[in-house]
Amino acid sequence: MNLERLRIWLKPAPDSVMAENIQHGKSPWTDFIHLLWSGWIFVTPLFGGGFEGRWMLLTLVSFPVFLMLYVRYMAAARRQAQWYALSCVALGLALLPWYPSSTTYFIFGCVLLRCRGVSIVKQMFRILLLTGCYAAIAGLSGYPWQLMVSMPMVTFIVATVVNVESMNEMHNAQLRLSHDEVRRLAATAERERIGRDLHDLLGHTLSLITLKLELSRKLFDRDLDAARREMADAEAVARHALAEVRSAVTGIRATDLAAELASSRLLLESGGVHLDYVLPSLTLPVDVERALALILREAATNISRHAQASRAAVSFELRDHRLSVKVSDDGRGDIGEDGNGLCGMRERVRKLGGRLSIQSPKGQGTTLCIDVPIPPRDFVESMHEASGDGATVDIHHEARGLA
Repeated sequence: MNLERLRIWLKPAPDSVMAENIQHGKSPWTDFIHLLWSGWIFVTPLFGGGFEGRWMLLTLVSFPVFLMLYVRYMAAARRQAQWYALSCVALGLALLPWYPSSTTYFIFGCVLLRCRGVSIVKQMFRILLLTGCYAAIAGLSGYPWQLMVSMPMVTFIVATVVNVESMNEMHNAQLRLSHDEVRRLAATAERERIGRDLHDLLGHTLSLITLKLELSRKLFDRDLDAARREMADAEAVARHALAEVRSAVTGIRATDLAAELASSRLLLESGGVHLDYVLPSLTLPVDVERALALILREAATNISRHAQASRAAVSFELRDHRLSVKVSDDGRGDIGEDGNGLCGMRERVRKLGGRLSIQSPKGQGTTLCIDVPIPPRDFVESMHEASGDGATVDIHHEARGLA
């Protein structure tokens, strides 16, 4: 029964720190490594007072309480977790007149007060207020002035740094969600466009084919030549529709590249890097288009993390059945041939039968050049055959004529 209660007590809330670790593929106990800092509780007596009876008694009573508050902070929902952090602060301040080691509890509590939904300025003011309370209690308790100055300063600096890093992590998480949303919206818009195109195309075409076949059936016994002409027209309409359907369906292949370019712009501009690009008006084979999308993702990530650039550009050029893609930036340059994900890019390009080269002089930015072959496309040839054999029929004209 006690084990069951302990399991329920340790069960992380959906928005707890432990739950976030699980979502990111880490152990839920990852952040418990920070408890190593609590070793200062057992080091403090070495600087004065020694391991006397009062210290031992207060440690035996307070340390388990501190551990319980820390565990509950990690497992509790974000809104409730702040109360456990404040409890650590209160524990440290309450014991400070008799127990110098309680400074560790105070520092832990201030650091755990993460600014979720609170501006960093407001959070710094909170920490400043708490450190002021610490200095006042330490002064009234007869602590040396060096401790009254150093400990509040250390607490304020560490808590501020941790809160800024926490804000950056939240920003990066939101950015990742934005990238996923951009890709999802781009894919959804493309599917809706193709659905509308297919509906409009097949709705008219199938109606026309139906009318042609009905007419040929009625003419079959009276005018065999006319029936044959109507059936030939229906066949031509069907061939033409088949070519247009292939063209419409193939249009979805640009979804990955369009979404990746939009996502790359979002990523870079969030870091102060302006990205220029023009989406190419060409339909690429699926394997080429998806490989280029992944290469662009890696290139944008490298620019964001390493280039220290202010501008970047992506350009496309199709010539003699070969596609040339250039990704450039005005950053620090000096990128190694096999560093920063270039090995993975080179492998993807090699599988396409293409070439990848990099120009990265120190201080003059980096230019990534990708050259891949574009094989002939069967669906284009089919469209040419359907439109070039004299069998193409004006669908809307025929539909109006038979209505």
